[in-house]
Amino acid sequence: MPDWTYHPLRPLANAVLGERRAQRAALRFLAMLNALPGGSATIRRVFDHPELPADWAGRFGAAVPVSVARNAIRVLPVQGAGFVEVGPVGPDDLATVRAAASGRRCRVLARVTDAEVGAELIADVDGVIVGESEDRRYLTDPSIADAVAALADPAMTVLATPTVLIAAGPGWFQRVIEAAAPVTPPGPTLRDITLDPRRWPAWFWGVLVGVGMMVAGLGAAAITLGPVLLWYDRDYLGTDLAGLHRINHHLVHFLQHDRITMAGNMIALGALYTGLAWGGIRLGRVWARNALLLSGLVGFPTLFYFLGIGFVEPLHTAVTVVLFPMFLLAVWRTPGPARRRAPADCPEPVRRRALIGQLLMIRTGAGVMVGGIVISVVGLTVVFVPTDLSFLRTDAAALRAANAHLLPFIAHDRAGFGGALVATGLAILLIGLWGWRQGEAWVWWALLAATIAGSASALTVHFLIHYTAFIHLLPVYFGTALLALGLFLARPFLLWSRDGVDERLPVD
Repeated sequence: MPDWTYHPLRPLANAVLGERRAQRAALRFLAMLNALPGGSATIRRVFDHPELPADWAGRFGAAVPVSVARNAIRVLPVQGAGFVEVGPVGPDDLATVRAAASGRRCRVLARVTDAEVGAELIADVDGVIVGESEDRRYLTDPSIADAVAALADPAMTVLATPTVLIAAGPGWFQRVIEAAAPVTPPGPTLRDITLDPRRWPAWFWGVLVGVGMMVAGLGAAAITLGPVLLWYDRDYLGTDLAGLHRINHHLVHFLQHDRITMAGNMIALGALYTGLAWGGIRLGRVWARNALLLSGLVGFPTLFYFLGIGFVEPLHTAVTVVLFPMFLLAVWRTPGPARRRAPADCPEPVRRRALIGQLLMIRTGAGVMVGGIVISVVGLTVVFVPTDLSFLRTDAAALRAANAHLLPFIAHDRAGFGGALVATGLAILLIGLWGWRQGEAWVWWALLAATIAGSASALTVHFLIHYTAFIHLLPVYFGTALLALGLFLARPFLLWSRDGVDERLPVD
């Protein structure tokens, strides 16, 4: 399991199962996942594990006891260990070590009690170690700086002991690898952008996509608060606002609530895309490009919901036609070499609180995705939920009888909002999953902007039109609370200055 579940949920697991049993259960679960076809590759990709530096090959690994060797050999290499050392191995452990090393996908060494045991085992492992060795350092402190310093000696082999892995969590190897990455010059700025679009880098196209979405969201909000219906809306419906009022006194407010909520989500999604492009792709973060790609591949195709609805909105189509080519230019190529600043020391309590925030953020992103899927299904099928009809004080059949085009018109807004919400939830989830790193201030600001835009618009319009059914707004209340708490807990970690502690940020 990743650090963002290991540390926040560890006290609960220890209380329920007991500390030793919880540790073994977690190791067995990870081993089971790795044993599945494609399991190791999937875990590496999903959790964005970095490759082991070439000069660390054979020098950076883990030392484990015989009792957990089988599962450790399957799990730890995926986490970043270059090899696994099992020991101490005595005469009674030979069968266990042989079984653990069979089918291995990494180097396995045996630290034996004497040369005779080593001779028995040499054919079954990749190496045997007898006695102590001055060129091997067994770490008992989870300090990242100590590990990096030890690995700076090319003659030194560095091994993490169970004490380190239990205290620091399974992400320790990844953190050491990232901390040792070389410091690079700052990334490009807007001053480097020429007037020739053919020379614009991918990150700038991504920024344009994000800004374009925010502008489109503001435009949609302005239309909704102004005329509400444009000429093509009136042509499709065959009526105007007065006609809608005659059909149902609450109908115009209902349309406004759908469209303002959609506009707020577009602004939120634009803020996330701008952050991914500026803070991620511009600095060579491959994960940011992948997050933008996956979210966009979910969001842009929702234009084709019209195939199941029957109503094509020209403005929605125009925005998609303009932004989609920019999106392709932003994600078509893998970003250049990653830019990295020197990390500052961050107290462990600050990181632990941020892991709770990360868990909440990923949970919220997944919840927003589920909500978007539900709203899309509702929009493409029954159109209304019970609280909608209670607010309108009518039923779908009466509205359909009053105007045959009214339900497809509302369904377009509802389903389109659901699709955009899925894209937003996926962006939040992937930023929480891949971008939660010390000093990545843009992650915090992008998520804050998205939270304000999405939640404030939804809650404000519902209260203004008096559509305040508690069960209807409960997901918004709950999601906003989780986002706010997650951002609060992660703020010191994500905003941690590379030059040291920002005195305005709490540490303890």
